[in-house]
Amino acid sequence: MKIDPITEEQKKLARYAKAFGHPVRLYVLDLLSNQTCCYSGDLTEDLPIAKSTLSQHLKELKDAGLIQGQIEAPKIKYCVNKENWEEAQRLFKKHLGI
Repeated sequence: MKIDPITEEQKKLARYAKAFGHPVRLYVLDLLSNQTCCYSGDLTEDLPIAKSTLSQHLKELKDAGLIQGQIEAPKIKYCVNKENWEEAQRLFKKHLGI
């Protein structure tokens, strides 16, 4: 049996890096990390992009585990997933030697 040389930590870091790979997602993360939560409708007012495009960016952040959403009809409330946010910061610092 061949052992995978890529660690789980490296896979997580790559997933977080992919989520950080677009300026809109960085904006959303900056915004959410500086406040408790935000509604998706409020984000569409701040960003000059289509709602469908914003939804794709929010999905990418959710898939990476960096944010979480809670449905409060008719809107969705988004917050930073603090545990994964802290893990991402720790992994980047470790990998970059900071």
